[in-house]
Amino acid sequence: MDGSNTDRLAVAAKSQRKAARKSPASVLLTMAAVSGMFACVALPAYATTTVETPATGPLASSIGAQSVQVAADAVASSASRDAFTATTPEELAAANAAAALASSYVYRDPGPRQAGDDYPWAGMEGLSPLRYYYGECVDFVAWRLNRDAGYTGAPFRWDWSNLASGSADSWTDAWYSHGWPVSSTPIAGAVAVTGYQHVAYVKEVYGDGSVLVEEYNYGNYHAYGQRVISAGSATYLYPPG
Repeated sequence: MDGSNTDRLAVAAKSQRKAARKSPASVLLTMAAVSGMFACVALPAYATTTVETPATGPLASSIGAQSVQVAADAVASSASRDAFTATTPEELAAANAAAALASSYVYRDPGPRQAGDDYPWAGMEGLSPLRYYYGECVDFVAWRLNRDAGYTGAPFRWDWSNLASGSADSWTDAWYSHGWPVSSTPIAGAVAVTGYQHVAYVKEVYGDGSVLVEEYNYGNYHAYGQRVISAGSATYLYPPG
Protein backbone atom coordinates (compact mmCIF):
# COMPACT_ATOMS: atom_id res chain seq x y z
CA MET A 1 0.00 0.00 0.00
CA ASP A 2 1.47 3.29 -0.97
CA GLY A 3 1.64 6.31 1.28
CA SER A 4 -1.20 8.31 -0.35
CA ASN A 5 -3.77 5.64 0.33
CA THR A 6 -2.63 5.38 3.88
CA ASP A 7 -3.18 9.11 4.34
CA ARG A 8 -6.74 9.03 2.92
CA LEU A 9 -7.68 6.22 5.23
CA ALA A 10 -6.37 8.14 8.18
CA VAL A 11 -8.43 11.24 7.28
CA ALA A 12 -11.62 9.20 6.88
CA ALA A 13 -11.14 7.52 10.20
CA LYS A 14 -10.62 10.87 11.83
CA SER A 15 -13.88 12.21 10.38
CA GLN A 16 -15.81 9.23 11.67
CA ARG A 17 -14.44 9.78 15.14
CA LYS A 18 -15.54 13.49 15.10
CA ALA A 19 -19.05 12.55 14.01
CA ALA A 20 -19.29 10.04 16.81
CA ARG A 21 -18.29 12.74 19.34
CA LYS A 22 -21.13 15.21 18.44
CA SER A 23 -23.08 16.51 21.58
CA PRO A 24 -26.58 15.27 22.36
CA ALA A 25 -27.80 18.90 22.35
CA SER A 26 -26.91 19.32 18.72
CA VAL A 27 -28.70 16.11 17.92
CA LEU A 28 -31.88 17.28 19.74
CA LEU A 29 -31.76 20.66 17.98
CA THR A 30 -31.53 18.94 14.67
CA MET A 31 -34.51 16.70 15.49
CA ALA A 32 -36.64 19.69 16.60
CA ALA A 33 -35.93 21.51 13.37
CA VAL A 34 -36.97 18.52 11.36
CA SER A 35 -40.20 18.11 13.44
CA GLY A 36 -41.09 21.77 12.87
CA MET A 37 -40.80 21.31 9.16
CA PHE A 38 -43.25 18.38 9.31
CA ALA A 39 -45.70 20.43 11.50
CA CYS A 40 -45.81 23.26 8.98
CA VAL A 41 -46.53 20.84 6.22
CA ALA A 42 -49.37 19.23 8.27
CA LEU A 43 -51.27 22.49 9.13
CA PRO A 44 -54.89 22.60 7.78
CA ALA A 45 -55.69 24.96 4.98
CA TYR A 46 -57.81 27.36 7.11
CA ALA A 47 -54.89 27.97 9.46
CA THR A 48 -53.22 30.03 6.83
CA THR A 49 -56.34 31.80 5.51
CA THR A 50 -56.27 35.61 5.64
CA VAL A 51 -59.40 37.19 7.29
CA GLU A 52 -60.84 40.08 5.30
CA THR A 53 -62.56 43.00 7.10
CA PRO A 54 -65.77 44.54 5.68
CA ALA A 55 -65.28 47.32 3.24
CA THR A 56 -65.57 50.77 4.76
CA GLY A 57 -64.72 52.84 1.75
CA PRO A 58 -66.94 55.00 -0.45
CA LEU A 59 -68.63 52.01 -2.09
CA ALA A 60 -69.97 50.71 1.22
CA SER A 61 -71.43 54.07 2.34
CA SER A 62 -72.91 55.11 -0.97
CA ILE A 63 -75.83 52.62 -0.93
CA GLY A 64 -79.03 54.65 -0.49
CA ALA A 65 -82.36 53.64 1.11
CA GLN A 66 -84.64 51.68 -1.16
CA SER A 67 -88.03 53.15 -2.05
CA VAL A 68 -91.23 51.12 -2.29
CA GLN A 69 -93.81 51.86 -4.95
CA VAL A 70 -97.42 50.72 -4.52
CA ALA A 71 -99.69 50.22 -7.44
CA ALA A 72 -102.54 52.74 -7.76
CA ASP A 73 -105.22 50.08 -7.44
CA ALA A 74 -103.71 48.90 -4.15
CA VAL A 75 -104.05 52.27 -2.38
CA ALA A 76 -106.84 52.14 0.22
CA SER A 77 -109.60 54.71 -0.16
CA SER A 78 -110.55 56.94 2.77
CA ALA A 79 -113.18 55.52 5.09
CA SER A 80 -116.63 57.05 4.90
CA ARG A 81 -119.01 57.48 7.83
CA ASP A 82 -122.68 58.14 8.13
CA ALA A 83 -123.51 61.55 9.53
CA PHE A 84 -124.29 61.45 13.23
CA THR A 85 -124.34 63.60 16.30
CA ALA A 86 -123.11 62.59 19.73
CA THR A 87 -123.62 63.91 23.22
CA THR A 88 -120.59 65.84 24.40
CA PRO A 89 -118.94 64.92 27.71
CA GLU A 90 -120.14 68.22 29.17
CA GLU A 91 -123.75 67.59 28.13
CA LEU A 92 -123.59 64.05 29.47
CA ALA A 93 -122.22 65.24 32.81
CA ALA A 94 -124.93 67.92 33.07
CA ALA A 95 -127.66 65.39 32.24
CA ASN A 96 -126.33 62.94 34.82
CA ALA A 97 -126.19 65.67 37.45
CA ALA A 98 -129.74 66.78 36.66
CA ALA A 99 -130.97 63.17 36.80
CA ALA A 100 -129.27 62.61 40.16
CA LEU A 101 -130.76 65.83 41.48
CA ALA A 102 -134.24 64.98 40.23
CA SER A 103 -134.15 61.49 41.69
CA SER A 104 -133.41 62.89 45.14
CA TYR A 105 -136.62 64.97 45.31
CA VAL A 106 -140.19 63.87 45.76
CA TYR A 107 -143.33 65.68 46.75
CA ARG A 108 -143.47 66.63 50.39
CA ASP A 109 -146.06 68.18 52.64
CA PRO A 110 -145.57 71.98 52.81
CA GLY A 111 -146.00 71.78 56.58
CA PRO A 112 -146.41 75.06 58.45
CA ARG A 113 -145.84 77.23 55.42
CA GLN A 114 -148.54 79.52 54.13
CA ALA A 115 -151.77 77.68 53.36
CA GLY A 116 -151.84 76.44 49.78
CA ASP A 117 -148.07 76.47 49.32
CA ASP A 118 -147.09 72.96 48.31
CA TYR A 119 -143.95 73.92 46.34
CA PRO A 120 -141.44 71.24 47.48
CA TRP A 121 -138.21 73.21 47.05
CA ALA A 122 -138.85 76.43 48.95
CA GLY A 123 -135.71 78.17 50.15
CA MET A 124 -133.32 76.21 47.93
CA GLU A 125 -130.77 77.70 45.52
CA GLY A 126 -129.66 76.68 42.05
CA LEU A 127 -131.47 74.63 39.41
CA SER A 128 -134.44 72.52 40.41
CA PRO A 129 -135.19 69.04 39.04
CA LEU A 130 -137.43 70.83 36.52
CA ARG A 131 -134.33 72.69 35.30
CA TYR A 132 -135.60 76.14 36.22
CA TYR A 133 -134.20 78.16 39.09
CA TYR A 134 -135.60 77.40 42.53
CA GLY A 135 -138.22 79.85 43.72
CA GLU A 136 -138.83 81.45 40.31
CA CYS A 137 -142.39 81.85 39.04
CA VAL A 138 -141.76 79.47 36.13
CA ASP A 139 -140.48 76.70 38.41
CA PHE A 140 -143.52 76.98 40.68
CA VAL A 141 -145.97 76.86 37.75
CA ALA A 142 -144.09 73.95 36.14
CA TRP A 143 -144.34 72.12 39.47
CA ARG A 144 -148.11 72.71 39.59
CA LEU A 145 -148.57 71.41 36.02
CA ASN A 146 -146.65 68.26 36.96
CA ARG A 147 -148.65 67.84 40.16
CA ASP A 148 -151.97 68.17 38.34
CA ALA A 149 -150.82 65.56 35.79
CA GLY A 150 -149.92 63.15 38.59
CA TYR A 151 -146.14 63.58 38.54
CA THR A 152 -145.02 64.49 42.06
CA GLY A 153 -141.60 62.81 41.89
CA ALA A 154 -138.89 62.03 39.41
CA PRO A 155 -139.11 61.46 36.57
CA PHE A 156 -141.29 64.52 36.00
CA ARG A 157 -143.49 64.91 32.96
CA TRP A 158 -142.79 68.57 32.25
CA ASP A 159 -139.54 70.51 32.55
CA TRP A 160 -137.54 73.15 30.74
CA SER A 161 -136.78 70.82 27.82
CA ASN A 162 -140.38 70.11 26.76
CA LEU A 163 -142.49 72.85 28.34
CA ALA A 164 -141.13 76.37 27.87
CA SER A 165 -137.98 78.33 28.51
CA GLY A 166 -136.98 80.05 31.71
CA SER A 167 -138.25 83.42 30.47
CA ALA A 168 -141.95 83.85 31.30
CA ASP A 169 -142.60 86.18 28.37
CA SER A 170 -141.81 83.33 25.95
CA TRP A 171 -144.33 80.88 27.39
CA THR A 172 -147.21 82.00 25.19
CA ASP A 173 -145.12 81.47 22.06
CA ALA A 174 -144.05 78.07 23.37
CA TRP A 175 -147.71 77.08 23.78
CA TYR A 176 -148.47 78.12 20.23
CA SER A 177 -145.41 76.20 19.03
CA HIS A 178 -146.58 73.04 20.79
CA GLY A 179 -150.13 73.46 19.54
CA TRP A 180 -151.58 73.73 23.05
CA PRO A 181 -154.67 75.89 23.72
CA VAL A 182 -154.22 79.60 24.42
CA SER A 183 -157.27 81.60 25.52
CA SER A 184 -158.54 84.82 27.05
CA THR A 185 -160.97 82.82 29.19
CA PRO A 186 -159.57 81.69 32.53
CA ILE A 187 -160.05 78.15 33.87
CA ALA A 188 -158.75 76.52 37.03
CA GLY A 189 -155.42 74.81 36.43
CA ALA A 190 -154.38 77.10 33.60
CA VAL A 191 -151.26 79.27 33.48
CA ALA A 192 -151.95 82.98 33.75
CA VAL A 193 -149.41 85.06 31.83
CA THR A 194 -149.43 88.56 33.27
CA GLY A 195 -147.29 91.57 32.62
CA TYR A 196 -143.67 92.05 33.66
CA GLN A 197 -142.55 88.63 32.42
CA HIS A 198 -144.50 86.73 35.02
CA VAL A 199 -146.59 83.55 35.11
CA ALA A 200 -148.96 82.34 37.83
CA TYR A 201 -151.18 79.35 38.46
CA VAL A 202 -154.96 79.79 38.25
CA LYS A 203 -156.42 78.36 41.44
CA GLU A 204 -160.02 79.51 41.10
CA VAL A 205 -162.31 81.58 38.86
CA TYR A 206 -164.99 83.57 40.70
CA GLY A 207 -168.51 84.29 39.49
CA ASP A 208 -167.73 87.93 38.85
CA GLY A 209 -165.00 86.96 36.40
CA SER A 210 -162.12 87.71 38.72
CA VAL A 211 -159.37 85.13 39.10
CA LEU A 212 -157.51 83.86 42.15
CA VAL A 213 -153.92 83.02 41.26
CA GLU A 214 -151.08 81.40 43.18
CA GLU A 215 -147.53 82.36 42.41
CA TYR A 216 -143.92 82.54 43.48
CA ASN A 217 -141.52 85.44 43.28
CA TYR A 218 -144.09 88.17 42.83
CA GLY A 219 -143.47 91.06 45.21
CA ASN A 220 -141.66 88.79 47.68
CA TYR A 221 -138.36 87.32 46.50
CA HIS A 222 -138.72 83.56 45.94
CA ALA A 223 -141.74 83.41 48.22
CA TYR A 224 -145.29 82.10 47.81
CA GLY A 225 -148.32 84.34 47.49
CA GLN A 226 -151.93 84.62 46.33
CA ARG A 227 -153.82 87.49 44.74
CA VAL A 228 -156.98 88.23 42.79
CA ILE A 229 -156.68 89.64 39.26
CA SER A 230 -159.27 90.64 36.66
CA ALA A 231 -159.91 88.09 33.95
CA GLY A 232 -158.87 90.47 31.20
CA SER A 233 -155.48 91.25 32.73
CA ALA A 234 -153.85 87.99 31.64
CA THR A 235 -153.59 85.46 28.84
CA TYR A 236 -154.39 81.88 29.82
CA LEU A 237 -152.42 78.86 28.74
CA TYR A 238 -154.46 75.73 29.22
CA PRO A 239 -152.74 72.69 30.71
CA PRO A 240 -150.47 71.00 28.11
CA GLY A 241 -151.73 67.93 26.32
